[in-house]
Parts: sequence; structure tokens; C-alpha cells
Amino acid sequence: MGKPIMAKATAVWLVDNTTLTFKQIADFTEMHELEVQGIADGDVAAGVKGFDPVANNQLTQDEIDKAEADPLRKLKLKFNPAAVGEEKRRGPRYTPLSKRQDRPNSILWLVKFHPELSDGQISKLVGTTKPTIQSIRERTHWNIANMQPIDPVALGLCKQSELDAAVQKAAAKKAAEGEAMSDDDRRKLLSTEQSLEMETEPRIPTAIEGLETFSLSDDDDSDDDKTDTLVDADSFFNLPGDSDDEDEQP
Repeated sequence: MGKPIMAKATAVWLVDNTTLTFKQIADFTEMHELEVQGIADGDVAAGVKGFDPVANNQLTQDEIDKAEADPLRKLKLKFNPAAVGEEKRRGPRYTPLSKRQDRPNSILWLVKFHPELSDGQISKLVGTTKPTIQSIRERTHWNIANMQPIDPVALGLCKQSELDAAVQKAAAKKAAEGEAMSDDDRRKLLSTEQSLEMETEPRIPTAIEGLETFSLSDDDDSDDDKTDTLVDADSFFNLPGDSDDEDEQP
């Protein structure tokens, strides 16, 4: 059963104009029974004007009469053919004015770190147009020199769950197409939950890779050199010419 529009105002009207039980009204408006009781007591929805569901084509008077006669009967929302499919139709995502200036930065982040996402997926995530995404991909955007990649989740332009779902969908598409991917590409296709569950693997920086076994000489040679270089400590205090001076003294 669908939820009526203006559910709280509809509950106010039903409480004031019918003898329906709190349970019946709560089930019809998808509210809690105690909340409906609060409306009857005046503690909830104070000042809210009632919304007539009969006049607004959500209920029939015959349905209300049957429910009043049978406290166990549930109200049924009136079928409206014109409203079929309305819940599935979605317009472009609304972006607050305060965050619209950061939207190109979020697009740059998605293009840079998730190039597998299509223009349509990015458009749904941050609420932008495909020409804008294409200009950022080709670096022909008028402000590309001053843009910095910023995570759209951190900016509040989309939810982490929505980004993860888009990434997983892109991963499934890549797998179906059978394209070869590098290890870095596979890591990008992982969702946040999957990446956090993975065990961390120590990696050697590429700048020093291969130097972990590097040495100037072999171990055997180094031991021989140490023994050869051992000298008497007293020799450090005997300066050249000291022995000649002692011989010349009477």
C-alpha cells in the first residue's frame, strides 16, 4: 500500500472528522500509533491544518464508513491511474547553492580516481551535465587551471553508499566486457567496505625497490677486511720519529 501525500495533515483530518481507531489511521499514514494519539491529545502537529483525503482523491467515503464499522479493517489508498510510475521518475539531483561552486572539483575527483565511471553515472552522483563532464575529462573547462580534485562524499554531494554502488556497477560491467585491468584499476573498483575488509600488504616504495639485498661487498670479504684492519691501540699514540728521539738521548 502506498503512502498518502501530506500524511501528517491527513492524519489530523481523520482524527478530527472520523471515528477511526488510532491503529487504523497510523497504518494508513505510516505513522506510529502513539504519534496519532498525540495528535488527538493536541501534543503533536499543533497548528497543522487537516488535509481532506476524500476531496483530494486519496480515499472514498465508502472506504471510511467500512473501516469505521470494522475496527480491524485497514484503509486502502484509492487507486489513481495518473500517479502510476510517478515514484520511479526522478529529476536531476538538486545541489545547494553553497556547494555548486565545488561541483567541478568533485567531477575532477571522480574522473581522476574513478575513470571507469560513465558520464551518466557521474551526472547522477553530483547532479551535473554531460558536456561539463566531457570538458573536464578533456581538460578544456574554462577553470581547469584552478580546480582541485575533492571527494564528492566529503562535499556532501552524494552518499558513500551511492558512490560504492556506482563503482560496483562499473566493476560488473568491466568484468562482463572481459577487459584486462591492472592491480591499481582493480583497487579503484572496490567499494569502501570491501577495501576496508582487505588485509594490508606491505609494499616497498618504487624509489628503493630492489635495494633491500644490495651490499657493497660479500659477507665473507667483509669479515676478512675487519680482521686485516685491526691494529694495536698503542700505535695510534706513537708518532713518527719518537723512536729516533729516544735513541739520541744519552
